[in-house]
Amino acid sequence: MSRPIPEVNAGSTADIAFLLLIFFLVTTTMGADSGLQRRLPPMPDENQKVEDIKINRRNTFIVKISERDGILAGGQVIDISQLKDLAVEFLSNPNNLENLPEREEKFIEGFGKFAVSKGVISLQNTRGTSYNVYLKVQNELVKAVNEVRDEFAMQNFGKKYAALTEDEQRICRDAVPQNISEAEPKDIKK
Repeated sequence: MSRPIPEVNAGSTADIAFLLLIFFLVTTTMGADSGLQRRLPPMPDENQKVEDIKINRRNTFIVKISERDGILAGGQVIDISQLKDLAVEFLSNPNNLENLPEREEKFIEGFGKFAVSKGVISLQNTRGTSYNVYLKVQNELVKAVNEVRDEFAMQNFGKKYAALTEDEQRICRDAVPQNISEAEPKDIKK
C-alpha cells in the first residue's frame, strides 16, 4: 500500500517573499550622491555663432595639478594651504594692481553700478592627478569665492552671504561671479 506524499502549500511562501521584498524596499536607505556642486552654462542655441573670446592674461589665474599631485598656481609651486589665499587676492585685487584682474563697471539690478572683476580661475590637471587632491583644490577655489562673497556681503549688507535673503545673494553672485574654468585633463603619456 502506498502512502500519499503530502504537498507543501507554496502560495503563502510567495506572499511572504513579496512582503519581505516590500519591507526591505521601504526600510533601506540609499546613500546620497556626493560630488561637485556646479552650475553649468546653458546649452548653446543651435543657430548661435561660435565666437572665440579673448581673455587678457592678467585676468587669468592658472592652477595646474601635476600627475604627482604637485600644485602650480600663479606661476609658483605652492602647498594646498596657500591656494585659497592666493585665489582670494586674485579675485578681490584689493590694491588694484596691474598684474591682477581688471574690473568692469556693471549695473546690478537691485544694487546699482559696481566694478566687477573680470578674473577667471583656470584649473588644469593631468589624468594622473589623484581624485583626492583634485577635490581639495576644487574646495579651496570655492572657499576663495565664498570668502570674497562674504566680504562683499559684510560691506554692503552687514551680514555673511549665507544669512542674506535670496535677492541679496543674487546681488552677491552678480558682484562676485564664480568663474572657474576647467580644462580637459591632459594625458602626459602621449
